[in-house]
Amino acid sequence: MSCLQAVPGWANTTNSAITTEGEAPATLTPITVTAEKTEQPLENVAASVAVIDGSEIEAAGLTSLEQLEGRVPGLSFQPFGQAGMNSPVMRGLTANFNTFSTSTLLLVDGVPTLSAQGFESSLLNVDRIEILRGPQSTLYGSNAEAGVIAIHTQPMDNQPRATVSGEAGNHGHRAVRFAVSHPIVQDNLYASIAVSTSSEDGFIDNIHTGSNEDDRNRHDLNLGLRWTPGDATDLALRYTRQEYDDGASRWGAPSAHRATVASGTPSWNRSWGQTLALTAEHEFASDLSLHSVTAWNDFRDHIQQDTDFRAEDILHVGRDNRLRTLSQELRLEGALGETEWLLGVYGDSSDNRLHSISKNMMGSVDLHANQESQTTALFTHWNLPLAQHWRLSTGGRIEHNQVELHPRGAASRSESWSHFSPKIALQYEISPRNQWYASISRGVRSGGFNILSPATNYQSFGPEKTWSYETGAKGWLAEGRLRYSLAAYLMDIDNMQVMQMPTAGMMYITNAATATSKGVELDLDYLLGDGWQIKGGLAWNHTRFDQFQDGSADYAGNHNPFAPDFTGYLSLRYDDPEGWYTQGSLVGSSKVYLDAANQYERNDYALLNLVAGYQLGDWELAAYADNIGDKRYDAVGYQNGFVTIYSPPREVGMRFTWRL
Repeated sequence: MSCLQAVPGWANTTNSAITTEGEAPATLTPITVTAEKTEQPLENVAASVAVIDGSEIEAAGLTSLEQLEGRVPGLSFQPFGQAGMNSPVMRGLTANFNTFSTSTLLLVDGVPTLSAQGFESSLLNVDRIEILRGPQSTLYGSNAEAGVIAIHTQPMDNQPRATVSGEAGNHGHRAVRFAVSHPIVQDNLYASIAVSTSSEDGFIDNIHTGSNEDDRNRHDLNLGLRWTPGDATDLALRYTRQEYDDGASRWGAPSAHRATVASGTPSWNRSWGQTLALTAEHEFASDLSLHSVTAWNDFRDHIQQDTDFRAEDILHVGRDNRLRTLSQELRLEGALGETEWLLGVYGDSSDNRLHSISKNMMGSVDLHANQESQTTALFTHWNLPLAQHWRLSTGGRIEHNQVELHPRGAASRSESWSHFSPKIALQYEISPRNQWYASISRGVRSGGFNILSPATNYQSFGPEKTWSYETGAKGWLAEGRLRYSLAAYLMDIDNMQVMQMPTAGMMYITNAATATSKGVELDLDYLLGDGWQIKGGLAWNHTRFDQFQDGSADYAGNHNPFAPDFTGYLSLRYDDPEGWYTQGSLVGSSKVYLDAANQYERNDYALLNLVAGYQLGDWELAAYADNIGDKRYDAVGYQNGFVTIYSPPREVGMRFTWRL
């Protein structure tokens, strides 16, 4: 077995690993994705799609979604500093945490996460991640206004698999990951289990208590059971759970010495989440197939956080929110000659029990509210061949959202919205392995209520809507050793959901802005030969307000907060036939502004990560260094100037892995 075939990350990348004189050159392996809910070669999808193989994730030591920032050009996350909470930023669009929605949808084995609360994954036992950039509301609904992150776990089948890994690093970092998949009854019943646990001491010094403030402890469990009672039917039951037992968020005072607080108020994160999902597929004799995804998603956001960072209890915040969603999708797929089609229905019902506590110099605020929402949708998608080398993809989604708010001590509120999200894409086959496409699509993000703004009578805000125009080219060059994707887009954003602060102490979300987003995205994967491979990508995004009047302030022309102009990634790897390997990667982002006035910012950064290891049979030992230059990219002035969110420091360690 060659080293490239043995080391994960590169096993699924090449058809042939290291060539010797006289042999045919190695080529990249084709990638199949389900970006449009049906299996297609990556280069045939009329959209900007990035794919990270699960073995690449393992080789790079990725264990959270936040680590995808820059690694997927065009994708980043709002700096927040609390585990289990991520608000993604795609093509310059993002959502406020308090909207309980996202601009980019997270799917894990088809199960949606509809809010930043619980928008996380330990990337345990992953087969691949597909990142769809650009509006995907036609197929995925109102939380896919800017894109989709779709995580697919390892299949349960007749192939036994087992992996055990242990990791130790500085700052007291310890981690163990374990995954097993095995047939119980050959060709009929299969099961899997994956477990991970990790801990670290943190790096923020509390000079009042003499201890580290931001320790981290996380536990994850994934269970799976698959039954194939016949050749035509496939059922899979999955349960996942994640638990956080953390100290403070990675917050501090902008005026204090870096990574130092003097907090006397205990800060902690005791959040947890769980998902139960049943997926079912049935193939009919008439070449029709029925797909069903039934899911129950339950997340508890339970934290307390000191915000004055002093020994006295002057300012602090707390939350005990319970977010529960039941969702159902049914999809029928078929073909009429060379035309492929699908028709689906979707519905979800959410019950959010919200409790927010804050203490300030004026006293304490204790808010209770129940928010209930229902979504129903009908969608369709068609792939139609036209003339020779031409193909048309088109579809549409009709969706209705209803949201009710029941605040304690105030009158109940109710709002509903309906919208239509069409998409049309034209593809041209330049050559058998290269294509050009152009598309027009509609993106939507759902509306809601200002749950934390009783002074505004819990004012509602409507859906944010976009029209996106995109063109691109993708395919293969250099006799199959180079895979590329290039996309350019322009988005008109209307009814933009933004935070307004007309007077001191009053903040609420309204549809007060319009904006334009434009950019270019490039992805490359090049097999150099002789054991060398280079991967990389670069995204440029320019999102600016066209109109935004906030009281007397005019923000027209300003950057949308949290949206970097540039993100990029470059990785170079060498695998030796004797079993050792080395890899260096550079991940970077330009600065981001933290507010609409563009007064506060997180500086730009470029992180160099290194890993080197040796594999002998099923055993592997590796040394790694992340952020080797100990680059600091703190978000100074978060929450209108009151908070600094510290970036994590350099991490070095060892990783041991055994694979069956």
